[in-house]
Amino acid sequence: MKSYPITIKPFGERAILVEWPNQVEESILADILDFMDAFKELGLPGWEMSVAYNSLTMVCNQEHLDFETIKNLVLDCHSRQAASKTKRIQYLWRIPVCYDLEFGIDLEEASQTLKLSPDELIQEHTAHQYVVYGIGFLPGFMYLGGLPTGLEIPRRAEPRLQVAKGSVGLAGKQTGVYPQDSPGGWNIIGNCPVELFNPKAEEPCFVKVGDKIQFQKISRAEYDLHKIEGEVGIYKPEKTVLNA
Repeated sequence: MKSYPITIKPFGERAILVEWPNQVEESILADILDFMDAFKELGLPGWEMSVAYNSLTMVCNQEHLDFETIKNLVLDCHSRQAASKTKRIQYLWRIPVCYDLEFGIDLEEASQTLKLSPDELIQEHTAHQYVVYGIGFLPGFMYLGGLPTGLEIPRRAEPRLQVAKGSVGLAGKQTGVYPQDSPGGWNIIGNCPVELFNPKAEEPCFVKVGDKIQFQKISRAEYDLHKIEGEVGIYKPEKTVLNA
């Protein structure tokens, strides 16, 4: 696996920002995740790390951070990580989406803008696997890369004050699912009945950075069924191991 150059910057009194080349590529994400594994193996207490595309925010919850010391530690860890890679399990998750117009409130308008029929838009949206490059903004909100150029569409000129939980949207080069009710300016094309973030669960977000997502078209009846299954705790999202 290729190793990339990194830059390290102070990010407040107790954090640093580690940046990889400014590109959205799976190989760069893999290098970041390999570094995270190698850094965790050092066994240093009080560190939290958050990935976003080509950068890693590292927060130390201990005493004041000595930047030069941690910078040298990070550089050394990154240079040695290739020799100490651990086997990281990654999954492809198939996430159900109902694209009925009741949920896909922008589906027809987005289809016209993209010069596609609604069925063509749905087929294109469900045909691709999207890489999870980060999780944030809202708890459980996945930043997904890999949207085909034929589905790239600007954000709405006027954001909505409230977008419904589970809404699946398009904006720029991204697609994603709103894990809770929130304001938003994405073009809404469907809704997902699956709970993407559950603070009461042992793992609140079952999807991890580096996993992949593929959306699966379902009927309204299937949507209602999965919704009930989720509410009673018996719904199990479909997954496949990518690196078995």
